[in-house]
Amino acid sequence: MSDVWRPIKAALLQVHSLVGLVLALLWAVVGLTGATMAFEDEIEASLNSQMMRVEASAARRLTPDELIARLAAAGDFGKVSAVTMSSDPSAAHRIRFARSEGGTRPSSVYVDPYDGHVLGSPRGEDFFATVRKLHRWLLLPGDGNGIGRKITGSAAICLIVMLITGLVLRWPRRARSVKMWLKPNLGLRGRGLHRSLHAVIGTWVLPVYLVMTLTGLWYSFEWYKAGANWLFARPQAAANATQPKPPRGGAESKGEAKTETKAEAKPLAFDHVWSAFLQQENNSYGRALITLPPGAGTAVRVRSWPRDSSREAVRDEFRIDALTGRVISSDRYDDKTFGERVLASVLDIHRGAILGWPGKLAFMLAAAMTPLFAVTGLLLYLSRRRHRRLAQQPVGHLVPGE
Repeated sequence: MSDVWRPIKAALLQVHSLVGLVLALLWAVVGLTGATMAFEDEIEASLNSQMMRVEASAARRLTPDELIARLAAAGDFGKVSAVTMSSDPSAAHRIRFARSEGGTRPSSVYVDPYDGHVLGSPRGEDFFATVRKLHRWLLLPGDGNGIGRKITGSAAICLIVMLITGLVLRWPRRARSVKMWLKPNLGLRGRGLHRSLHAVIGTWVLPVYLVMTLTGLWYSFEWYKAGANWLFARPQAAANATQPKPPRGGAESKGEAKTETKAEAKPLAFDHVWSAFLQQENNSYGRALITLPPGAGTAVRVRSWPRDSSREAVRDEFRIDALTGRVISSDRYDDKTFGERVLASVLDIHRGAILGWPGKLAFMLAAAMTPLFAVTGLLLYLSRRRHRRLAQQPVGHLVPGE
């Protein structure tokens, strides 16, 4: 090792060790919660398979407003905030509710699309909601508007530093040897084994962790999202994507401001929105999610996914005035450029779903390995400190009897 490289490596090792010791537990929490959510959809579908299916019938299915009216007659479930409709005649519809004044959100319910009968609340929903809050915001107050979002985002930036320094520190002399890079030496014991596991498995998961952190920053910092939109999206699409969200209780556009007074006098209805959406999609949708605006605006968001796609990103999105049925905006997946499709697929890329279930499995296993690096990194740090103390002791202390 050259005299120039030795102090640089020592400095990188100090940075790597210090950052790892401070943030290892946080990365382990984020990694384990991410792994838990990897197959959330599949787990919930398995737990609620009977609740999510109904007997198909030739009878007319209820409209969204008819479903909500039947639900209100069945009991006080809370204010409806979203309705998920399916084109599958044997699929139940799902209704979600707005947060209460205390900030809690009631569990959603599945309803029979033919008679509005409540089938029950999905099992596992509350559990995964808590895991998601822990993963994104560490269960800190404020959720997405609180300090937890900034902490996880800063930890993601620090993880990039760890990946770079770790790669530089373990660069082998025989860099072209695949065996040196990818095969751990399981015949070692103690410190040697810990180093081998830490370095080699770290190499395995490095590309996955890099993808996870670069996409995870999208959800933590607005400046990062704005920069990605500027880089990948067309100017108009980037401007629409980076528009600030309307304040609660405010209108979302000039057209909505004119209808705000009417909206206060009459609750927003879903049926106008649903009719306008069906005209746009020509009944070619597989699943549609209708979401009411959080404030006093009248623009209802409708997202629709095709029948043959399981990816979250492959969807069309409309904003429709609930009072008039006028389509305010239309954002179709087929009209997006390659860069805009990449931006729309950030979540699918983040969890590996872009590669199908094998990708989700690989990303889940990589995320579940974060505690391994915390444990082996701590053991290596303690081992270095012990060897440093022994090296600094006088010789007489090392050889008893002298």
